[in-house]
Amino acid sequence: MTRQIPNTITCCNLVSGCIAVSYAFEGLYATAFLFIVIGAVFDFFDGMSARLLGVSSPIGKELDSLADCITFGLAPSAIIYTFLLTQPWLELVPVVGRYVPYAAFVIAAFSALRLAKFNLDERQTTSFIGMPTPANALFWASLIVGSEGWLSSSPLTVAAVVAMVFVCSWLLVAEIPMFALKFKTWGWRGNELKYVFIATSVVLLAVFRLSGFAAVVAWYVLLSVLSNRNKA
Repeated sequence: MTRQIPNTITCCNLVSGCIAVSYAFEGLYATAFLFIVIGAVFDFFDGMSARLLGVSSPIGKELDSLADCITFGLAPSAIIYTFLLTQPWLELVPVVGRYVPYAAFVIAAFSALRLAKFNLDERQTTSFIGMPTPANALFWASLIVGSEGWLSSSPLTVAAVVAMVFVCSWLLVAEIPMFALKFKTWGWRGNELKYVFIATSVVLLAVFRLSGFAAVVAWYVLLSVLSNRNKA
């Protein structure tokens, strides 16, 4: 029975992702965002429960990636697709405009590629190489929920969304080391970057509210890049 607990939690992540996709296609971005967050919580606890119970298995690892493809790959893609599909500005671009929303699914493809690489990359045991898929999903869901009006305000902002799709897709598989919030000890020494990130994230969430997660993820990527430059 205990062997099935982590896989059950992983399946809850997958179901949450499916529900998020459903709401995203209906244009209910806030509810889709909520279920992505719920999926992220399940994603956090499935690995933890497997380690605590000592029941980690290859099938659990593969199942986790499949669930993440839905929750953190397809769900944000569905949000972006529906958002772009409802933009009147696309009518200004004859013929091509109708196909622009499909660019959103590049996120799903690169999320799957990133997850496949993660499963094979032995360098990512204590940190990440490239942006984690949950961070990318939270960025997009938060951005569109919190800034939908502003993003729809002009053709330029809509074009910026499309451009960011490709930038984020690249970040998912880029050879950029990014820190993980894993603590071996709770002291300040050795954890300075993590504590600074947590403290500033609280401020960003308080200031930007619904868009706060997007701001936190953007800050996470920037802080990782700056940290790598300092080490170099």
